[in-house]
Amino acid sequence: MSYYIALFFSKIFCLLSAGFCRSLGDFLGTLTWPIVPQKRKRLAKDQIQFCLKVSGQEAERIAKKSWTRFGSMFIEVMRFPVMKNHIEKYVKIEGRENMEKGLALGCGGIIATAHSGNWELLGAALALSGFPIVGVAMKQKEAGLDRFINDYRRLVGMHVTYKTGVREMFSMLKEGWIIGLLMDQDASRHDGILLEFFGRVTNCVQGPASLARFKAAPIFPTFITQNEDGTHTLIIHKPVFVEKTQDKHEDIRRTTAVLTKIIEDHIRKYPEEWFWLHDRWKSVRK
Repeated sequence: MSYYIALFFSKIFCLLSAGFCRSLGDFLGTLTWPIVPQKRKRLAKDQIQFCLKVSGQEAERIAKKSWTRFGSMFIEVMRFPVMKNHIEKYVKIEGRENMEKGLALGCGGIIATAHSGNWELLGAALALSGFPIVGVAMKQKEAGLDRFINDYRRLVGMHVTYKTGVREMFSMLKEGWIIGLLMDQDASRHDGILLEFFGRVTNCVQGPASLARFKAAPIFPTFITQNEDGTHTLIIHKPVFVEKTQDKHEDIRRTTAVLTKIIEDHIRKYPEEWFWLHDRWKSVRK
């Protein structure tokens, strides 16, 4: 049932203008802010104050915006059927040549990105611009919503695999695909690697560096940010390569540190667009 409900609203949003949908999304995001648990709000505020060294009032403003922006983000995903025909109207790509040159090496590639801006639109824009993108998804508990979001990812030309499909990722990397990975959330003690993030040690995701080392593939730090007029700018940084020595762990650690710092710098520049309500240092407090 949830799948068909999502399809119904998608068709409605596709009939409305982008400006109206953006305003509606902002309204819906603001409407849901009061129901966010106070514990989660305090966590976000504390993390923002620690990381950005801002006042309590400014931290509260950033935390609220970090949440309310999800309204327009979700509606944008539902508008993929109309956006896909003219993606250049909605997203401008900077650094396209960085990805093209990296792919020319013939080793595939890895996108290292974060829960910042509309990361679903990031993958869609790249796929619609001709890049062979593999979206690595987390299986949703609600089967209907899981089907809906994956159908829409495929609609814009992405290949979808779940986080558990590691063998498929390696196989597609060999075939020249670009594997999109989010690497800004807290990893478990078992899977993560301890590094500094905003001056505080935490477990960091080492998947991009580990996967790239396998085939000497370039890693493209890539982000998307929303402009004042509601359009987006997609930024592709110069590729990062994993130095392959006899010390595999150190190779991965060193590269992950570089990528983590790039993500930190992006968050500092666009703090309202990152998901501060996630407990980024949870595993080190257990």
